[in-house]
Amino acid sequence: MKQTLESFKGKRSGLPRKSRKRGGTSAKSGLSREQIPVIVVRDRRGATTDAVLPKLDRASIAAALGSVMTTANTFCCDGGGAIVTFARRAGIVAHVLPRPGKPNPIASDFHLNNVNAYHGRLKEWLRRFHGVATKNLPNYLDWRRALEALGQNAAPAAMILGAMGLGPYQQATR
Repeated sequence: MKQTLESFKGKRSGLPRKSRKRGGTSAKSGLSREQIPVIVVRDRRGATTDAVLPKLDRASIAAALGSVMTTANTFCCDGGGAIVTFARRAGIVAHVLPRPGKPNPIASDFHLNNVNAYHGRLKEWLRRFHGVATKNLPNYLDWRRALEALGQNAAPAAMILGAMGLGPYQQATR
């Protein structure tokens, strides 16, 4: 789960809060209403599904991942309450993993490295835009997922095919 600060970039009036200067920071540290949750699911081959969640709860996660995750999957997570509840109610085997550097002796081959590396690449890639409006965040996630899947083949023709739904990558569930 990645959190990104809510942004009204480009909106000049009607803001629900006082505007921030140069991006700024949230009023509260950690999880808050100012943070927009983004869920990312990756398998070991790199197939990716991601979604901007309206709320960080089981229902939102189920709506985003319900058609992607099945009981045949094994789910590794960091132990967030909503994620664990989603997995339990969906009947998916879930491994709650400890913090990095503290491997679980029972499930030593399970890790979050793939997702954490994707989060790092996504964050670095988004930096070039100097902030992204929250309303446009799903489009940026789609774009990044296409770039990740296409790799060196990220030519304009391949991107157009991907926009038409003919790309070699997992589509977002919305």
